Amino acid sequence: MNKITNTVAGLEFAQIGWVVPDIHASVKFLANALGITGFPEPEYIRAQDLGMSYKGQVVDGDWLTTQTYNGGSFIELIQPLSGQSMFHDYLARYPAGGTQHLAFRLPVSDFDRITTELREQGYAIISEVDHPIARMAFFDTYQTLGVATEIMGITPEGWIAVKQMEKK
Repeated sequence: MNKITNTVAGLEFAQIGWVVPDIHASVKFLANALGITGFPEPEYIRAQDLGMSYKGQVVDGDWLTTQTYNGGSFIELIQPLSGQSMFHDYLARYPAGGTQHLAFRLPVSDFDRITTELREQGYAIISEVDHPIARMAFFDTYQTLGVATEIMGITPEGWIAVKQMEKK
């Protein structure tokens, strides 16, 4: 096992993040072709409102997002709109869209330990968010895994929100 595998091996797989050019078409396809339903109406997100960093700075960037719980994990769809973000970068590189990140979750108390391990292994942080329900760090693991890796440190309030989302 390589070091990243050892680092994420004990974490709970939580989410697949797809970046797509048309979120409504993607929701329709997933429902009609694959039977994956339960996506709420896409929500408009601004990086600045979340304090979400991109390459170390909070920059203008916005997107639509929606997610549903299916088969033990969340499926998140992201449609970049304008500005800069790792989602915009992905869609620029892959105009048809695709799986951009895999997310792993753990209690927020272990977040610093895991993110420090990944940094020490040489994985750079692309984006970070410090939200009341979770601290999130997206690592550039494209060369190792073919996708970015999101580490989500879930707060006590966040676990309540996660359980509510899983029930929907």
